[in-house]
Amino acid sequence: MAEFVHVVVPVFAAVATGLFAGLFFTFSVAVMPGLARAGDRVMIEAMQGVNVAILNPFFALVFIGAPVAVLACLVLHASVGAAAAAGWSAAALACLVAAMLITFGVNVPRNNALERVGPPERVADPAAVRGAFEGVWVRWNHLRTLFSVVGLVCAVTALTVR
Repeated sequence: MAEFVHVVVPVFAAVATGLFAGLFFTFSVAVMPGLARAGDRVMIEAMQGVNVAILNPFFALVFIGAPVAVLACLVLHASVGAAAAAGWSAAALACLVAAMLITFGVNVPRNNALERVGPPERVADPAAVRGAFEGVWVRWNHLRTLFSVVGLVCAVTALTVR
C-alpha cells in the first residue's frame, strides 16, 4: 500500500498542478486576449460571469488540491530520504503558493471590485471600470501563470528524481 501511495500521490500532484497552471495559461493566451477584443460592457459582463462560474467544486479541487498534493509529495519524499525529489517538490510548492498569493492579493480583489460595480448596463463609465480592472489583472495573471508553469515543471521533475 505504501508503494501505491508513493506513486499515486506524486502523479496526482503533477496532474493537479498541470490543471492549475493550465487554467491561468488559458486566461493568458485565450480568455483575456479574446475579451480584449470585446466592448467594455461585454468584457465586464463576461468577467462577472466567469468570476461566479469559477467558484465550483472542480476548481476548488484543483486550486486547493494541487498545493496540498505537492505538500504531501514533499512529506512522502522526505520520509524516505529522497532528498532531490523532496527539493523539487518544495520548489513546486513555493511556486504554487506564490501563484495563490498573487490570486488572493491582486486578482480576487479586482474581481470583487468588478462585481461591486453591478450590472454592466447600469455602469456609468464602463471604460473607466475596465481600465481599473483589465491591465493590472492581466499582468498579474501572466506572473501567476509563470509561477504555476514553473511549479508544474518542478512537480514533474520530482517524479523523475530520487
